[in-house]
Amino acid sequence: MEEETMIREVKFESQDRRIKQILAALNENGIKDIEEANAICESHGLDPYKTCEETQPICFENAKWAYVVGAAIALKKGCKNAAEAAEAIGIGLQAFCIPGSVADDRKVGIGHGNLAAMLLREETKCFAFLAGHESFAAAEGAIKIAAKADKVRKEPLRCILNGLGKDAAQIISRINGFTYVQTQFDYYSGELKVVREVAYSDGPRAKVKCYGADDVREGVAIMWKEGVDVSITGNSTNPTRFQHPVAGTYKKERVLAGKPYFSVASGGGTGRTLHPDNMAAGPASYGMTDTMGRMHSDAQFAGSSSVPAHVEMMGFLGIGNNPMVGCTVACAVDVAQALSK
Repeated sequence: MEEETMIREVKFESQDRRIKQILAALNENGIKDIEEANAICESHGLDPYKTCEETQPICFENAKWAYVVGAAIALKKGCKNAAEAAEAIGIGLQAFCIPGSVADDRKVGIGHGNLAAMLLREETKCFAFLAGHESFAAAEGAIKIAAKADKVRKEPLRCILNGLGKDAAQIISRINGFTYVQTQFDYYSGELKVVREVAYSDGPRAKVKCYGADDVREGVAIMWKEGVDVSITGNSTNPTRFQHPVAGTYKKERVLAGKPYFSVASGGGTGRTLHPDNMAAGPASYGMTDTMGRMHSDAQFAGSSSVPAHVEMMGFLGIGNNPMVGCTVACAVDVAQALSK
């Protein structure tokens, strides 16, 4: 492994438009260049490049190198606390944003660092991926969180997937080894019943509970049942029909109840068409998922929750926002553990 990492050449997408900010961030933390950042990670036995690749195999090179840079900054700062390591990794991610882009404007690198830090702090009890259940991106994020977060937490973090469609939820659970929770919502009484729970593995992945809802009301009821206090909305399929209405309604209800809820919108941004079955508006629907996110979110990212190319188009990294959450958590835990040895 040592040799394999040494022969990697530092080459990634839009390097010329990013390198100035990257070197500035590294130099500010006493690191000469990306090669030195890589060497720092290696000397602690860490391989963030590989961690990123494992999280979402279709991610771009710039995402892998961003985690090398972020982890090196966290190591250099001596972050023995995983939440602080996550915030430091965010500095590295932010440095990869292309100046003047949507991602740069929204400071999504810093935002991702802060979100991962939140999941590593005891105040957060339950994190939800509010999903369209159309891809495995939420699963990719959840798998890394399930594997890593509890290594540094006193109380285990509960992590759930809450999406539209019970059949889809069951398929995602079965393929990824999660626990499928089949619910039934009583529209007359507003009560949510659990019909059955099926664990599709006996490893850490079974800790991830996956729900499928028939509609927004059931989706909100699932959020209450689990007491979700932080969530991220997916935005590819069903954003107008499920994720954003659930997050927005739950947000309103939590505020009325005087309970905390931090809502993250994975983005949208320009040129993100909604599927025709969601919005019969063609190109006019560009940015609608983005707009809805802005209405309920405490933090707004940019680009797709799942598609690397779309997050990259927003001036950020080639990795979906959902897998990115998992990768940041994993790298932060690795840094904290390496420094606590």
